[in-house]
Amino acid sequence: MAKEIRTRYAPSPTGHLHIGGARTALFNYLFAKHHGGSFIVRIEDTDQTRNKENADEEQMKNLKWLGVKWEEGTDVGGPYGPYRQMERLDIYRTYIEQLLAEGKAYYCYATKEELDAEREEQLARGETPRILEKHRHVTDEQRAQFEAEGRVPSIHFLVQDDREYVVDDMIRGQVTFNSNEMGDFVICRPDGIPTYNFAVVIDDYLMKISHVIRGEEHLSNTPRQLMIYEAFGWEPPQFAHLALILNQEGKKMSKRDESILQFIEQYRDLGFLPEAIVNFLVLLGWSPGGEEEIFLIDDLIKLFSMDRVNKSPAVFDATKMNWMNNFYLKRQPLDLITDMCVPHLQKAGFIEENLSDAKRDWVRSIVGLYQEQMSYCAQIVPLAALFFLDEVVYDEEAMLVLKEVQLPEVLTSFVKHLSAQEAYNVDVIKAALKDVQKETGHKGKALFMPVRVAATGQAHGRDLAETLYLLGRDKVLARTNQVIANGR
Repeated sequence: MAKEIRTRYAPSPTGHLHIGGARTALFNYLFAKHHGGSFIVRIEDTDQTRNKENADEEQMKNLKWLGVKWEEGTDVGGPYGPYRQMERLDIYRTYIEQLLAEGKAYYCYATKEELDAEREEQLARGETPRILEKHRHVTDEQRAQFEAEGRVPSIHFLVQDDREYVVDDMIRGQVTFNSNEMGDFVICRPDGIPTYNFAVVIDDYLMKISHVIRGEEHLSNTPRQLMIYEAFGWEPPQFAHLALILNQEGKKMSKRDESILQFIEQYRDLGFLPEAIVNFLVLLGWSPGGEEEIFLIDDLIKLFSMDRVNKSPAVFDATKMNWMNNFYLKRQPLDLITDMCVPHLQKAGFIEENLSDAKRDWVRSIVGLYQEQMSYCAQIVPLAALFFLDEVVYDEEAMLVLKEVQLPEVLTSFVKHLSAQEAYNVDVIKAALKDVQKETGHKGKALFMPVRVAATGQAHGRDLAETLYLLGRDKVLARTNQVIANGR
């Protein structure tokens, strides 16, 4: 690759950063960085009806959180700006005027209703819908009449008949399109704002984009864009169209599909780690070869190549996503995971906004108890609820333990031996349990499960002595005495 590699991610500011968009950005970023090139972020905001305020800033914030960095963009500038399409209207107009002057585009005065009606008639006849010849060539008299009626024209690109356009796709190989199947298409709306297919070509050419890596839904747009490159005599970039991401049922993912969290912000809010999300998303459609699945972003930059991108759809496996995040969570410093868990505990009303040092240390120990178990940090709320709720909630298996015949004897002995100790720590608790074993003869599950159930309401959990210590002596004794008093 002799010339400089320049890729781009060009989102529309219509909503949150979708996992599909994040994967596209990552592939562009990794490809550019692997080849020592530049990665650009620009904003395609010409669809004014769908744009949402601050959506572009939110998308870029989440890209940065993932660790994606760019050399040029709306926030950092660059030599080929502006990097927002609505700030480039004068640039587009110059090129539209050139096509009009060369007879490669024309003003079309047909209304949307007229064009829709003609389209329906063509479909009814089994024909490929096309702009009719009568709209291409408007006389001066017709133009005057249309303008007197108040019609404002759109500008259409004039598509040549019987031409084949070949997309030499880096993933899919050669894909051929016939111009007769497309017909003329709008490049500028009546309001003077260019359409996607026109603006994207001008931007990519002027910004010297060498490779366009995007979702396969754009493959059908590519021949129209090749026509525009040809009309100006420009060399097109190399194209690569990424396969779809499917849900776990193997169906095309819809943004209304609630079986999968689809936006990066949702994962961030739940307490996923960016390293895990990057690792997971890159493996949706790309393989490094071999059995290794864990890669930091610097590793991915070294390994990434387009020849290992799969043209078959990738399936989003939420279970694997949780497993991968758990892998990363277990290896993070406890203080970092505590910082990520605290807001969830505060939101649940378990702890106050301003924690004392002692309270924070206690919370830190609770987080440490569950760090290896959590798939994401929001899970700390149900996992650790037993430490914060006054009332014990017994799970189904715990209810069965409460009926075991040895339970009163074990609990009475445990209360006696624990109450006799002045100190209260993990070692004291372990010693008390040993004393109960000696006194009652019960050991193993017959000993530990009654104590755990009485104190926590759960038949299973993390280290028993550590759990009892963090619950505190008063709470453990009160809950155990309550079970004894109820005759359970």
